[in-house]
Amino acid sequence: MTSQRTAHIGLGSNVGDRRTMLDRGVAGLLQAGLPIVARSSIYRTAPVDVLDQPDFFNQVVAVRTALEAPEILRICLEIEHGMGRVRRRDKGPREIDLDLLLLGPTVLKKQGVEVPHPRLHLRRFVLVPLAEIAPDAVHPVLGQSVAALLERCPDRSPVERLESGEEFG
Repeated sequence: MTSQRTAHIGLGSNVGDRRTMLDRGVAGLLQAGLPIVARSSIYRTAPVDVLDQPDFFNQVVAVRTALEAPEILRICLEIEHGMGRVRRRDKGPREIDLDLLLLGPTVLKKQGVEVPHPRLHLRRFVLVPLAEIAPDAVHPVLGQSVAALLERCPDRSPVERLESGEEFG
């Protein structure tokens, strides 16, 4: 088994009670044995790519784990399924979305698993909450900190902070 690393997971919802959906997603991670060490504020964000849908609530959490990326992604998909996520259309409305953004220095691209997330550096709705809890985390492919990626991000869509996150342990 590998040593403990920090995994950063992005959560998003734009269907139903978005705040409750984020809380349930976080609870699902905890129930799956992924201890949360940091939780960003919740942000209201405009949809990207598919614009004719409601605004999202987004958040990023950091967990400590020895699990590998495929297992973390399996847990995320199980949580989504358990919360009733329906994939209506690509990048369309969703009850909950959990994305593995970073897993320490891990770089992996195989069998439907890609870490770091391939669009991480292009999305303000991910970078703003990630920079709140891990500004010095380094993108292992681009070699830049999250704070630097946010500063250089070409996406200028609005990201509005709604409420504060929490620090754990």
